[in-house]
Amino acid sequence: MDSFPPCNMLMAVLLPFLCCLSTAAGGKLLVIPMDGSHWLSMKEVLGELSSRGHEIVVVAPDSSILIDSSGNYTMKTYPVPYKQEEMEELLHTIGTTSFSELPFLTRFLDTWENFRKSSAMFQAACSSLLYKKELMKFMEESKFDAVFTDPLTPCGQIVALHLSIPTIFFLRGIPCSIDIYAAQSPSPPSYVPRLFSFSTDHMTFPQRVKNLLISISEYFTCSIIFSPFERLASDFLQQPMTLTQLLSHGSIWLKRTDFAFDYPMPVMPSMVFIGGINCGRKKLLAQVSECLGEVLAVIRVHGLCEI
Repeated sequence: MDSFPPCNMLMAVLLPFLCCLSTAAGGKLLVIPMDGSHWLSMKEVLGELSSRGHEIVVVAPDSSILIDSSGNYTMKTYPVPYKQEEMEELLHTIGTTSFSELPFLTRFLDTWENFRKSSAMFQAACSSLLYKKELMKFMEESKFDAVFTDPLTPCGQIVALHLSIPTIFFLRGIPCSIDIYAAQSPSPPSYVPRLFSFSTDHMTFPQRVKNLLISISEYFTCSIIFSPFERLASDFLQQPMTLTQLLSHGSIWLKRTDFAFDYPMPVMPSMVFIGGINCGRKKLLAQVSECLGEVLAVIRVHGLCEI
């Protein structure tokens, strides 16, 4: 999209989640990022937020591909049970599969297996973070105002619920349209084309049937892929929790997507389209940072409303 929505839209979405407000300009932000290309645009936004006076702490695995330290934020790392080379190999496999010209069923099964492996790896990293007592104690005592995270791996949301603070999601999308369901947006399979369907939003009857079958299959495939995170969240938070339920607690969804790449679909007011993909967009960056900075100023609270 060529322009951003006005910042007061973000304020209107966030206000019902808060009990009391603070007039302080600078926010204290906890960042739990997603590695790889997802980090590129997030890092640029953090630089702008830092220049506007916000205090930022980034918590990341010690085996990362792109996540690095910077003078714009404080970096906290934790050990994970895999090596950087393993992650690089997995990401290379995912990229190769994405551009493969193999038959649909083969690509679908390969993609499913790649997601399963990556989910297991990120779940292991999340478990290492949640049960790192010294780091969790630091986050509890730091009194952050909000968590800024990419919900492709829901570890940031687990931490946010544990700390009882709002979450700002910064994402491109989540497999199986989980982001759409978590935000309670309508997603009719007769209108919204599913991943791998290669259909437009104007489908013939056979295409609608195919889209429906893909939609049904997503429920089973993603249940398997994300089940490790659901078990981890349920155990750590000590209550049954599906991934959709977990992410439904997000306050704002800043979606780095563009309808030049995706077809229009109905969304809820908490979903704000900011344009771009998994990369930096310098001409529009200042507007994103300004909106996010205003959100942080609003959510500097002493307590949250019960929703």
